Amino acid sequence: MLKTLLLAGSAAALLTSAAAAADLPRREAPPPVFTPIPVFTWTGAYFGINAGYAFSEDQTVRTIGNNGPGAAPVAAPFNTSTVGNVASLRRTPAIRSEQEGFTGGGQVGYNVQLTPGSGFVIGLEADAAYTDLSRTRSYLSALNDPSTFRQSLDFLGTVRGRVGYAFDRFMIYGTGGFAYGNVSYDAQFFGNAAARPLAYAGTFSDIETGYTYGGGIEYALATDSMFNFFRSSAVTMKVEYLRYDLGSRNVLVNFTGAAPVNGSYTSRFTTEGNIVRAGLNYKFSGF
Repeated sequence: MLKTLLLAGSAAALLTSAAAAADLPRREAPPPVFTPIPVFTWTGAYFGINAGYAFSEDQTVRTIGNNGPGAAPVAAPFNTSTVGNVASLRRTPAIRSEQEGFTGGGQVGYNVQLTPGSGFVIGLEADAAYTDLSRTRSYLSALNDPSTFRQSLDFLGTVRGRVGYAFDRFMIYGTGGFAYGNVSYDAQFFGNAAARPLAYAGTFSDIETGYTYGGGIEYALATDSMFNFFRSSAVTMKVEYLRYDLGSRNVLVNFTGAAPVNGSYTSRFTTEGNIVRAGLNYKFSGF
């Protein structure tokens, strides 16, 4: 009997202890650590590559005739000859010289975003690109006087300011500034003799300067994008349009001594056009 009472008392004590322990305050788990999502910023230096299409839609070479001291007349504004009492132009007064071709190069720049997330972005960019722009045009007068005009733009560089507005990873911008490029101009006028001797020739090749303006859109790629070779949040992709104008140049097309008339011509060449291209940039600062 005593043994039974002892066992019953022990069981009651255990139950009482368990109930008391259940009433004690529990030890709380530590709060989760909050990690803020980084906000993308366009601020930072960058470099990249670009490629696209260059074209001009309104390039014209214009030619006038000049009279020199002691020279046989070169009827202004064009050298003429009379056959059967009908005056005919030996040289064309104007000939179209549109160009189109590939362009590719690289750029470096620096952006400053004025407010995080979305807001205005200002920057400066410099680029240089190869341009496959070359065109030769020929003209044959009614008197069988051949003329050829050739012009080319070997490369184009710009130094431009950029002003844009960012919507987090997407930015739209306008741009404009200084442009320069290596141009070559050449005009050759031949006589109508059997051998067609070179009667007049003029050439120019040098760096010309001017201006450019345009705009574009740019997007910071996700790390898993097929275009993001670096698998970094600092890679951006852009598409932009630029209009460039390097001005006009008068080229003296002088008498070579290989024709029965002398004097000279002046051919005025113009270099202007458009570029549509895409590019990839790597921004050094990441987020």
